[in-house]
Amino acid sequence: MTAQPRPSRSRHRAAGRPTRDAGSGGHRRKRRWIDYPRHGRSGPLRWFPSWRLVCGTLLACAAAIAGLGVAVYLHVDVPDQNAEVRHEANVYYWADGSHMVSVGSVNRRNVPLSQVPRSVRDAILAAENADFYSDSGVSVGGMARAVVNMARGQETQGGSTITQQYVKNTYLTQEQTLSRKAQELAIALKLDNRTSKDDILQGYLNTSWFGRGAYGIQAASNAYYGVDVSRLNPSQGAFLAALLKGGNAFDPFQGEAQRHRAEKRWAWILDREVELGMMDRAERAQYTEFPVPRRQTLATSLGGQTGYLVDLAKRYVKKRTGLTDAALDRGGYQIHTTFEKDAMRRLGRSVEDALRGIRPSRRAKDRHVQVGAASVRPGDGAIVAVHGGADALKQFSNNADTAGVPAGSVFKPFVLAAGMQYGVRTDNGMVARFLPESYYDASGEFRMGGVPVVPGSPGAAVAPAPSADLPTLRQALVSSANVTFRRLGADTGLKKVRKLAVDAGMLRGTMAPLNEEFPLGTSSPSAIRVATAYATFADGGTRHEPYSVTKVLRRGERLAGFSRPRGSRVMAEFVARQMTSVLRDAAADTTGPGSRFAGMSTGDRETQRVAWFAGYGDALATAVTLFRAEPGKALLPLAGTGGTGRASAQRLPGRIWTTYMEAMSR
Repeated sequence: MTAQPRPSRSRHRAAGRPTRDAGSGGHRRKRRWIDYPRHGRSGPLRWFPSWRLVCGTLLACAAAIAGLGVAVYLHVDVPDQNAEVRHEANVYYWADGSHMVSVGSVNRRNVPLSQVPRSVRDAILAAENADFYSDSGVSVGGMARAVVNMARGQETQGGSTITQQYVKNTYLTQEQTLSRKAQELAIALKLDNRTSKDDILQGYLNTSWFGRGAYGIQAASNAYYGVDVSRLNPSQGAFLAALLKGGNAFDPFQGEAQRHRAEKRWAWILDREVELGMMDRAERAQYTEFPVPRRQTLATSLGGQTGYLVDLAKRYVKKRTGLTDAALDRGGYQIHTTFEKDAMRRLGRSVEDALRGIRPSRRAKDRHVQVGAASVRPGDGAIVAVHGGADALKQFSNNADTAGVPAGSVFKPFVLAAGMQYGVRTDNGMVARFLPESYYDASGEFRMGGVPVVPGSPGAAVAPAPSADLPTLRQALVSSANVTFRRLGADTGLKKVRKLAVDAGMLRGTMAPLNEEFPLGTSSPSAIRVATAYATFADGGTRHEPYSVTKVLRRGERLAGFSRPRGSRVMAEFVARQMTSVLRDAAADTTGPGSRFAGMSTGDRETQRVAWFAGYGDALATAVTLFRAEPGKALLPLAGTGGTGRASAQRLPGRIWTTYMEAMSR
């Protein structure tokens, strides 16, 4: 056999080369950077990418994303905080320290982290970001876990870290876009590098929304439990932590589904704390009952009497500190008032009960009825309760603190007190002092029990006047005898009467002109000032300026100017004691014989346009006024208002006063 020649190596190499392309003049095919569709494959296989292509594509995408992340990180800086985040509410508190109302564009009060109990912080971390103190500010794994657990229907921590949520609350909008999310991640990383974890957690707790219009842990504590955040227990803290997933969705009073969801989330958070070592099992076993919050209240509403209280307190703060409205409107003030919840409730109920017989829809004479009332504590001047009108949102003017309503006969006790304090000028020009048993005889001479007054003598208790036609000053006050008090005011001196009334607590600007009608009560002090003046009698002649605020704090600092006002003696104790004796007789017709209350009313004459009752007991001095008035018009007559008998408008202040004072003395 003839041996065939062996192909040369050059031929083998030629066989492996690409074939020449006739259309290209015999040149070799060019190598492609991306072999797709795949060369050398036919059919569907040519559309399946090689592993090199897949890996290369993934690496390229990763590099592009990383490059984009670096670019965003370098380009995005930490911006200024949103303006809304800097807004806080002013929070007003009752006398017992409980929350009254939050006032401001945003219901928020920032608190330092040290004021938030450790157990509450642990609940927040367990619910939202257990790795907060060790993470870098962002957590891709956390977001992935949240997605997986949500798909499984399990309870989850938040997908974003606390730092990311704080960034969203404080620096960005709430829109859900890729660009905003990229900003969030970049700012979170930078913030984590620049800011301590405690400061971030503090900011997060002060900016998060908890439902019921509450922003921040302090507002939430007030909204759901009516207490300061420092008083929350671990169980309550776990419930508030649950609200971070959605306040309305976890509020038990929004529906059965929301309550079930809240209880489940609350229990999970407590169990999670045990799992993380934040709480031991023994402590966990103490919290088996869901801490039901209180029902939602209008925590930011100035309706009803609340607006009147806030107005009184705000004006007092401005007077004592010099703060402007603009400064107060910036918020962040904690204002502790003298107002007592129980006293406000009882005064409001007394007014409501007394006005049941007033039917403006049926009787024209029952329209435009207004009530004002104020209750002051003798001994220090604290305003414990007021009634300013039907609703502060419908009637801005505060009937308890508005001048313009004549005092009438409730002013007469100050005429008698002035006569006792300064004496009366006799016909011979000498000044004589007297007791309530003094009287004017038939000739007009001022006498004591039938014996002419010895000039300069303090006098002594003697028998009453010999005739009903010659009443003693005590009797004249009880019967509200105008003739006697005109003469007494003139003899004492109208300027002295005015001085004693002002010294006792009324304002000089509310005093009427000094004419012969002045002793009959033409002046128009507010209910607060009438109550203050009567409190001077109750405190043995020592006057205390009325006040409504005990302390004001901002950023934990206590503002100066809110020490309790000091009292000053304005009349002899002997005079005050005698006035209490006389006013007990005057009040007997309204409060009952033998009553320990002392007071004075304007009577029930048909010609009246204003009705008052003012007086005091062992612990409170209270003034109540009732009148009819249309805005911008003169006072309307009371005749026929409320019907007749005890329902007549002239008697209603006495009913309100007695019901309230008896309730407060129990």
